[in-house]
Amino acid sequence: MKNPFTILPRQFIVPLILLGGIATGLGAYTIYMSRAHSYVSDDPTACINCHIMTPYYQSWQHSSHGKQTHCNDCHVPQDNVFNKYAFKAMDGLYHSAVFTMKAEPQVIRPRDASKNVIMNNCIRCHSQLNTEFVKTGMIAYTQVKAGMGKACWDCHRDVPHTVVSNLSSAPNVVAPLPKSPVPGWLKKMMTNN
Repeated sequence: MKNPFTILPRQFIVPLILLGGIATGLGAYTIYMSRAHSYVSDDPTACINCHIMTPYYQSWQHSSHGKQTHCNDCHVPQDNVFNKYAFKAMDGLYHSAVFTMKAEPQVIRPRDASKNVIMNNCIRCHSQLNTEFVKTGMIAYTQVKAGMGKACWDCHRDVPHTVVSNLSSAPNVVAPLPKSPVPGWLKKMMTNN
């Protein structure tokens, strides 16, 4: 097997290594500054890294579910760890593309894949209520789309979020600010000058 560096002229080797280093450094910096590591956790404050989610965070926080659940309990599959993180990655890439292109709507609504996951999680947590007490049974979101029943949120419209009609409807939302990604030593160095 030939050494790949012998194929290239010598004058290209150092610039290629430098370009590779710069690309790697910029990629690592982007991941760090975007707080990508926070999305692996179940911490609800990770959701408000995007300011557009703040009204939804606050409405969840003050709801009946705010003390017992976190965002991932409802919004990602719970059947196994691989589905959970694959769905989070797919949904996260979609959200980051929409927010980067500044294409977010005034009112955020889940897509069909998310509605399916949310409804499955409602049923998962409230299966005893549905089968033993209320006896409504459990249907899948695909059946709801086919007109064979209602989705959980058709009746429980304010659970676990109150209705957020649009981003302008919650101008004074209070939520914790995300921790600054700037390291303490750099902040100190910047203030001492």
